[in-house]
Amino acid sequence: MKSKLLNDLKKSLASEQKPVIKVAPVTVAKPEETDEKVLWQRALTGVKPLETEATAPLKMPRPDKQEALMRRARAEGDRELDNLGISDTQALLNPVASEAQLAFRRVGVQVGQFKKLQDGQLPWKAAVDLHGCTVEQARLAVLQLIADAREESITIIKIVHGKGYSQETGGSLLKTCVNGWLQQHPAVLAFCSASSKDGGTGAVLVLLKRQPPPTDSPRQ
Repeated sequence: MKSKLLNDLKKSLASEQKPVIKVAPVTVAKPEETDEKVLWQRALTGVKPLETEATAPLKMPRPDKQEALMRRARAEGDRELDNLGISDTQALLNPVASEAQLAFRRVGVQVGQFKKLQDGQLPWKAAVDLHGCTVEQARLAVLQLIADAREESITIIKIVHGKGYSQETGGSLLKTCVNGWLQQHPAVLAFCSASSKDGGTGAVLVLLKRQPPPTDSPRQ
């Protein structure tokens, strides 16, 4: 009797129990990759590089005609200086004061003739004014004047160099250069500062060698 009651109680309890609900495990999604390199590679997927044409070389602008002429003149002037043995450096080694009286006479030039040059008794026939010139421009102008004068058989010329002071030389720059160039030039016999009427210490009078007459070409 007791066993029957016990069995009936178990069945009653079993019928009252709720069914068990099975919960599926929750899966957490992985975060998407945010690496910039990966994103860039994805963006370039399927992209082909553009085919570029060969780059044309840059064309340099043509130098100005005046500049080209100046370079040519400098080159020709340098060659002429090389032939004459004239040195700018040698000239600048002996700075000359703005008001200094210049006087130079080679051996063989008569004292009386040099005195006439100093007194202005030998009139000049050709001249050049170097005001506003650079050293290079002044050098070329002086050499050209001497060459032209000799071709015209002119022996007395005047060079106006001015008295401008230069901190570089401690004296007058162009005057210093002219003084040095003339002493080195083989065609210059003597020179001196001009008289007051011809420019005083701002100019020099120059005595040149006479150009030898051209020799006749030998007969065939």
